[in-house]
Amino acid sequence: MTPTLDTIARPSGGFAMVAMDQRESLRTMFADAGVSGATDDDMTAFKLAVARTLGPLASGFLIDRTFGFDRVRAGMLPDGCGLIVAVDLLTQEPGQPVEETDLDETEFDLTGVQALKLLLLWRRDARREERVDLARRFIALAAERGVLSVLEPVVRPTPGEDGWDEDRAILEAARELSPLRPSLYKAQVPRRGKGTVTELRRASETLNSAISGPWVVLSQGVDRDDFLTAVRAACQGGASGFLAGRALWSDVVGRPDVERALTDLAVPRLGRLVDVVDREATPWRKA
Repeated sequence: MTPTLDTIARPSGGFAMVAMDQRESLRTMFADAGVSGATDDDMTAFKLAVARTLGPLASGFLIDRTFGFDRVRAGMLPDGCGLIVAVDLLTQEPGQPVEETDLDETEFDLTGVQALKLLLLWRRDARREERVDLARRFIALAAERGVLSVLEPVVRPTPGEDGWDEDRAILEAARELSPLRPSLYKAQVPRRGKGTVTELRRASETLNSAISGPWVVLSQGVDRDDFLTAVRAACQGGASGFLAGRALWSDVVGRPDVERALTDLAVPRLGRLVDVVDREATPWRKA
């Protein structure tokens, strides 16, 4: 039987989940932090440190299959922190943003895995319907394999598109994709987290009205210092929590004592976010 969202949720019914599925973008972050030529072992070691340090506070932990998945699955996460695995194939040049994604349908052992996640780049281009079909195939694949589906659309302008409005595109993507009924919809923060709590809450309420089912926010595009306020406003506007990575640990990448830096910087951040989720988030069963 497919597990319920309780397997990746807090007892409150909200979500406080850590994303650690970055691949070449993480290597770029090492370079930006002054660590040139970060190896696969460096990447894996960082991901495992994040799992050990933040896993005890998180309701879910997202990782890719390339760097550290088997070791995380082998008992690294505590009870109460569900394992989510990325099954997106990324088209990405070194040092550049992801340009396109596809679904990795390779079968693998799902023991201990509660959910699969797919990043989908949403554009108003000739491949728009193909991406809707991609989302549909992903949701069906997760159901067939007896796990939850977490769909993560990230909106991008089509080259040469006039009058691009990111917030309007986020709403349009939500109206198009959330009715496919993934187990959980992962959305970009309205206004990129800029504005007053009231402005952000109202924008989140608008997004909530466009989404069918429970949803959480990601931290991509939001300044780290703005993310706590953004999550609070999103939860007040109908969100059920967050699934975030960079807002938690980006300033720890490349430090010599990673676990101490995570303990000093990332753990308190995550703790504050957990408190907001428990107080403000819409429980997923009520979404």
